[in-house]
Amino acid sequence: MDTGNPGVSRALADGHITVDQARVIADTVDTVQTAAGPEASEKALGVLVEWASQFDPTLLRKLSTRILDHVAPDIADDAAKAALDDEARRATRDRHLTLSEQTDGRLRLTGVLDAETAGLFRAAIDPLSAASGADDQRSPGQRRHDALSDVCRLALRTGELPEHGGDPTQIVVTTSYDGLTRQLGAGALDAGLHLTSEAVRRLACDAAVLPAVLSGAGQPLDLGRQRRLITGPLRRALVLRDRGCAFPGCDRPPRWCDAHHIHHWAEGGATSLDNAVLLCGHHHRHLHHSDWAVRLAGDGHPEFVPPAWLDPDQIPRRNHYHRQT
Repeated sequence: MDTGNPGVSRALADGHITVDQARVIADTVDTVQTAAGPEASEKALGVLVEWASQFDPTLLRKLSTRILDHVAPDIADDAAKAALDDEARRATRDRHLTLSEQTDGRLRLTGVLDAETAGLFRAAIDPLSAASGADDQRSPGQRRHDALSDVCRLALRTGELPEHGGDPTQIVVTTSYDGLTRQLGAGALDAGLHLTSEAVRRLACDAAVLPAVLSGAGQPLDLGRQRRLITGPLRRALVLRDRGCAFPGCDRPPRWCDAHHIHHWAEGGATSLDNAVLLCGHHHRHLHHSDWAVRLAGDGHPEFVPPAWLDPDQIPRRNHYHRQT
């Protein structure tokens, strides 16, 4: 192997280093030569060959990033800052997020985040990506997907996003009242995508609702006032009661939870503490798509009735996690 450096080639020929280690050392010595001159590069060669007797190529490359601390400490800080600046410039140049719409309404995300955004993203999504109890059968990828959905819901709930088209940032779903109440009607987003009736009903649980009366030809005849369902003092009372996701075994805190109507508002359910329960995004979806049922027990706390296939006796279950914290 021709390393381009006589000292590295000699160490390789003498068996002091492996081929992979030789590549690491040659690259590092060249960098030191450029940054600090020949005397420092000779020192670097000796240090790296000595390190090679203790560390594999991967660890050797990591250690080599701080070689200037050992052979040219007077310029090490400036060189590290210059390298960090170069890396930041590359990250700024290369950052991007591509949204590709699929034919079935789904969205493919691809991209590269810079270090700062990556840190923010991981800080927001990692806690929400953890399994939420023993019943959570989602794959890691599915948990990250649902965590991103939860982060978006939290952002929309703050009311601090900039206006879009003169209105507060929001999603708009169009559906028929009869279809919604009969659990049969699908819905359409203002972006043109379509949702199942289950998704429409789930969104309606904890959302701002703007009733609209349409003519048979689909022309708007009357728009009602927007009203938010469970907020303010009522949501605070709900948080004090449930303390987090009420589904058995879940540890999600209140800020990650939706307010779910036990008796759906479209079916005449009241907006009251007696008709609400806190659910995290995963268990909110799970309740809408499974045979589990929720109700308030005699003491006013929620309990969940499992489907018969899971528990033939259908003994109600509670979340005891939040009572202990």
